[in-house]
Parts: sequence; C-alpha cells; structure tokens
Amino acid sequence: MSGADSFNQNIGQAANQQISFLYQEALGLLKDLISVPSFSREEHQTADLINNFLKRHGVSTQRQLNNIWAFNQHYNPGLPTVLLNSHHDTVKPNKGWTKDPFFPLEEEGKLFGLGSNDAGGCLVSLIATFLYFYPQKDLAYNLVLAATAEEEISGRNGIERIWPDLGNIQFAIVGEPTEMHLAVAEKGLMVLDCVTTGKSGHAAREEGENAIYKALPDINWFQTFQFPKVSEYLGPVKMSVTVIQAGTQHNVVPDRCNFTVDVRVTDSYTNEEVLALIKEQVDSEVTPRSTRLRSSSIAKDSKIVQAGLALGRKTYGSPTTSDQALMPVPSLKIGPGDSARSHTADEYIYLRELEEGIDLYIRLLSQVVF
Repeated sequence: MSGADSFNQNIGQAANQQISFLYQEALGLLKDLISVPSFSREEHQTADLINNFLKRHGVSTQRQLNNIWAFNQHYNPGLPTVLLNSHHDTVKPNKGWTKDPFFPLEEEGKLFGLGSNDAGGCLVSLIATFLYFYPQKDLAYNLVLAATAEEEISGRNGIERIWPDLGNIQFAIVGEPTEMHLAVAEKGLMVLDCVTTGKSGHAAREEGENAIYKALPDINWFQTFQFPKVSEYLGPVKMSVTVIQAGTQHNVVPDRCNFTVDVRVTDSYTNEEVLALIKEQVDSEVTPRSTRLRSSSIAKDSKIVQAGLALGRKTYGSPTTSDQALMPVPSLKIGPGDSARSHTADEYIYLRELEEGIDLYIRLLSQVVF
C-alpha cells in the first residue's frame, strides 16, 4: 500500500469513527426528546434539550420562543447558505397506543416512542450531520441548522417566525421521513370554508329555500371537477369535501349550509390560481383559511437531486405537507423513517434507518457544490 493510500484509508477510518460517535449521540438525544411531551405550542422542554445538547458540543446557539438555530463555526458571509431544518413538535398520541408513548423503548432493532419517526429521527440525524461539518474550515457553503416548532399545526411561531434570522439561504434540506429517498415535489394545502344560503320555512309546506339542496351542485362539482394541468410527480389537484353542517331541527327548512373543502394543490398551480378558478365555478361563498401552505418542487437536474440519484436514491412526489410549504427557496424533503408510520399508534423508527440517515446526509452534502 502506498503512502497516499494509507493516508486516505486512515482519513476514511477517522470519518467512520466520527460518524459512529455522532450516531450514538443522536440516538441518546432522540431518546431524551421522546421522554418529554412536545405537543405543538408546548415544545419548550424539547427546545431546552436541543439547545443544551448543541452547547455541550461547543456550538453557539440562538433561540426565539421554541426555535433553536446555529451557524457553522467558520461562517463566511460571502458563501451561499444551506439550511438544515426539521421540527421537534409532535401530535398527541392517539388511543391506539399499546406502549408508553413517552418511554423510548428499544426492541427488535426499533426505537418506539412518540415522535421517533415524525420527525425526531430526521431531526437528530440532521443535528449529527451539522456537528460533523460544524468545525470544518473551507466549506464550499455555510450551514445553518434550525430545529423548529409548530410544524404539525402549520403555526406561525415556527420556521416562518425565524426565517429572517437565518441569513441569505439559497437552499434547504427539510427533514421528514422519506426512507432517505428524494421528495422533489410536495403538495400544498388550502382549507376552504364554504357557505350556501337559502330561506327557512316549515318542512310540511312548500315554502322556504333549502340551503342543503342549493349546496349539492357545488359539492358535486368539488367531487367531480378535474383541473386541466397534471403534475409529473404529484398528479392532479385533489379536492375533498370533509365537513358539512346544516339545519337546526327536523321540521325546519335550513337557510344555511356550511361545508369544508380540503384542497391539495400541486406544483402545476399557485394557491391563488386554484382559488380563483373555484370561485368562478361555484355559487357558494368561498373563504380560504389561509393561502400560506404552498406546493413546492425542485428541478430534477439540480445538483442536490443529481447527487442523491448518484447515491442510489429515488425521486417521488409527496402528498403530505411540511414546513417546506413555508420556504421561499428551493428545497428537498429527505429523511430517515417512513411517512406511513407518522401519527400512528406505537410509532417507531429502525435504528439502522437512523444510522443510514446520518451517513447519507453527510455523503449528500459532501458531494454538492452550489
């Protein structure tokens, strides 16, 4: 073996040892995060844990409410900045849990616990990745790590609140469970409150104007209409009527019918375009609760996607919404775990997924030059 080969082998061994150490640290942090409740808007305990963990590793942190962020040690304002982001809030455990959701249980190669899969495994893997790059000099780009709150409720005191403090971000990696495949597109979300009005009357006589009957053509339109443009990765825009409320008693013709529509917008349309088309087609009064949660996509020929493909990862479109919807820059959703396990009883992540996540994040970022 030549001197150069021996040197490269030693460097590789050192990197592997460091990654192994970071995996153990990430696993310990994930267990700590599982152990305390962190429901949306109640994440102060997990924010404390993350903040203290980073400080123990020599990282200078910043905090606003329950959001923690930090920049790489040798931050260079002349370089582009890459955001590493995931959330530390969770939904509340459903009634189907058979295990203690706040007890981190290792069993048969799995780690059980609330938030282990969504998105604790992603978060601690990104933190480990950040620690790997944190002290390095002469990076091709800056890194900013952001562990944020209120993702599960699309709240305004999460990533959106601290975005102005994160610097001039050119690109973001969003940690959500994707089995470490490349979610290159994500559906946006609009929730519409619709109202149809009629005129009340006695149900026994031919009087009044039934608001339910007036609403039926609109409800049928939402069920059957097909938007002309179809996304390559996300398919068609999907609309679902999910709640209907009308009437006060059996013998009174209802003068008002309220119904709610869940609209999953693809990258083929903006939220505003979809909303305008809906208002043109239905007679009901339509009010969006928000147009903030936008669809997103990234070009297949982008350097980060090409780097992921070179590592054997696959591209796909994600039907679920994340904080990616609030980011005004190109982004890629990728992380260990499986989205199908999110919000389920006895949630878990495989330990091998956690280790693989750290390794692939590091390899991905090592290969990309923005």
